[in-house]
Amino acid sequence: MKKLFLFSFFAWTVLSATAQTETTNPAGQVAAPVVNQMPQLRFGYISCDSALHALPAYAAAMRSLSDLRAKYDAEMKRVEDEFNSKYELFLEGQKDFAPSIRQKRQAELQELIEKNTAFKKEAQKLLDKARQDALNPLKKTIQATITRIGQQKGLAFVVNTDGESMPYLDTTMGVDITEEVIRASK
Repeated sequence: MKKLFLFSFFAWTVLSATAQTETTNPAGQVAAPVVNQMPQLRFGYISCDSALHALPAYAAAMRSLSDLRAKYDAEMKRVEDEFNSKYELFLEGQKDFAPSIRQKRQAELQELIEKNTAFKKEAQKLLDKARQDALNPLKKTIQATITRIGQQKGLAFVVNTDGESMPYLDTTMGVDITEEVIRASK
């Protein structure tokens, strides 16, 4: 959708910049075409990832997330070890168990596997949410700074050069505002 919008916007600006009108002189003859000249659009470009990683608060957020991940990893290791010890005990005593006891122990082991799998999924979901919650304020700060700088410089728009969404950008026709956003966001 963004690509379609950007393509449409660029096509419109090119077409409107080169639009020609015919004028007639008082004798009714068509005069030479007049080219409508629009002011040249200025745009900015930025690497939002570079700006985000340069913020001091980003490093603190990553340390906090790393600590949280370590806690979840330690808990996952603990429950995995618990499962392994119960499984080893089951394997050692399996031949001596009555069929009903063996089935009960197998059901317990299966329940542990399901609980461990559910915990891992939930832990990953909680880590993803914690990451989002930690980075959203930083991203909002960067966005507000981009908007302010874009308005100050009279830019029509600012393009994020991260990822592969912008395969070509003529940097001579735009203004790199990455460093300015980094300085203003700190």
